[in-house]
Amino acid sequence: MERPAFTMGIEEEYLLVDRDSRALGVAPEGFLEDCRADLQDQVSPEYKKCQVEIGTRVSQNVGEARDDLRRLRSTISHHAARYGLAPIAASCHPFSDWKHQHHTDKERYRGLERDLAGVARRLLISGCHVHVGIGDNALRTDLLRQMPYFLPHLLALSTSSPFWQGEDTGLASYRISVFDNLPRTGLPPDYQSWAELQRSVGVLVDLGVIEDSSKIWWDIRPSHRYPTLETRIMDVSPRAEDALALAAVTQCLLRMLWRLRIRNQRWRIYDRFLIGENRWRAQRYGVTEGLIDFGANEIVPFPQLIAELVEMIAEDADALDCRAEVERVVTIATAGTSAQRQRAVVAAATAAGADQDQAMTAVVDHLIEEYHHDL
Repeated sequence: MERPAFTMGIEEEYLLVDRDSRALGVAPEGFLEDCRADLQDQVSPEYKKCQVEIGTRVSQNVGEARDDLRRLRSTISHHAARYGLAPIAASCHPFSDWKHQHHTDKERYRGLERDLAGVARRLLISGCHVHVGIGDNALRTDLLRQMPYFLPHLLALSTSSPFWQGEDTGLASYRISVFDNLPRTGLPPDYQSWAELQRSVGVLVDLGVIEDSSKIWWDIRPSHRYPTLETRIMDVSPRAEDALALAAVTQCLLRMLWRLRIRNQRWRIYDRFLIGENRWRAQRYGVTEGLIDFGANEIVPFPQLIAELVEMIAEDADALDCRAEVERVVTIATAGTSAQRQRAVVAAATAAGADQDQAMTAVVDHLIEEYHHDL
């Protein structure tokens, strides 16, 4: 079998906050025009007017992706500052109310509002999508069947949305709760072949329910536009280096599954019901509680799971020249995710005498600082 390209592309969605109030702001028309002058089609409006989306170029390795992602983040920040705004890379704003936000006046988003009604209006969330270049459709389908086992691990490591409308939800990723209200989300069905997948999608397209497969928002999907598998389960990471580490792990996991295949091996296909339980545990606890190891039939502490995972993909990390980035997730698993850091900010502010509003404002300040941490 021909070796897949295993190229990498990263898409991130940012929230724009007012530098004075720290509440969500609105991207003025001039802001996007300024960004496009520097970034061309690598920047675009998102569903809500307080959001912006970027996408790296196709990168051969994480080093290329790093240079591009830093440039994109820095450019967005530079132009946002000129309009009194600052970007944050967190999946939910700590305190702003979704009812006060409006969608971008674009046909695709008008269609979402029309089709999804109140579910769409509540969609004030941001995510990170990682594309990995795999051109062969049969191989894409095979890896699509095996990769869901690892999606809860990626979600847990990325969690950055503990707060919603000024309250601690108790979840590490509240974004997932909001997104799961949409149709055609969650873990993908276990399709046996590319033809079977295409037949299912074709039913909805032929009926006019959806225009194409870009309206299917599974946690991982074959991209409609590119010859890639697109992993979509992750919260967006406040720190660029964390985003790059998670992208590198995604790339290595897919290479590992391909490596098993060419050696006439494969990862066991587990019931989506069981994987869904780990998905919930990741959504609820992040890295603070373990996930179920279905092979060992026990709940394993998350740092131990990640240490084992990093060892398992070490050969692939060396082949893809991303060992340092992959090993960074061990630190995330032990030191904690953004969700834990945000809660720590609230605890510190409260201990210093801040009220709830002041504590939430301190979280936004923290997220602005985190956005610029690695630039």
